Amino acid sequence: MAQVPKSVQSLIEAFERLPGIGPKTAQRLTYYLLHAPIEEAKALADAALGMKEKTKICSICFNIGEVDPCQICSDSSRDQSTIAVVENPLDVLALEKANFKALYHVLHGVISPLENIGPSEIHIRELLPRLKDGSVKEIILATNPTMEGEATAMYIQRLISPLGVKVTRIARGLPVGSDLEYADETTLSRALEGRKEY
Repeated sequence: MAQVPKSVQSLIEAFERLPGIGPKTAQRLTYYLLHAPIEEAKALADAALGMKEKTKICSICFNIGEVDPCQICSDSSRDQSTIAVVENPLDVLALEKANFKALYHVLHGVISPLENIGPSEIHIRELLPRLKDGSVKEIILATNPTMEGEATAMYIQRLISPLGVKVTRIARGLPVGSDLEYADETTLSRALEGRKEY
């Protein structure tokens, strides 16, 4: 069997550690870069390093951006009375494509006892100070319709309901077991329009 050069094997293994990349795809990407012009490989490496160096987590909503607070939290034209609680920054992108024009709170995960992820491992408690001044009138629970997403939504609803803020859940326009980031704009728009009190 032919020996793969260490540098090639190292890149294959690095690609395999990325989510959704299996061994075959990792090999294809590696061999593509092997034959691509060096400028293309450098551009990819520079983009990855630049992203790591320049992005910040917003201290208000925990979305990603290049400034803190992020552009969404700094935008006074958005509806300041509504906050959509989502699992990850990709969900923010999906809702933005559906023309959602309020604020967000990004949890960076869901409650998952099987993976030893409890409420303190994600950004749930940080939502509470945002509700203290009374300007927020509605929290939209926009976690994915999975068991973990539902459990997280129920936990947040129980935490917030004593504060007198209206809590809604996105409608079931999304297929059960799917992720927000893969839903099309029409499905997301209908899910937002059809939300119900939780």
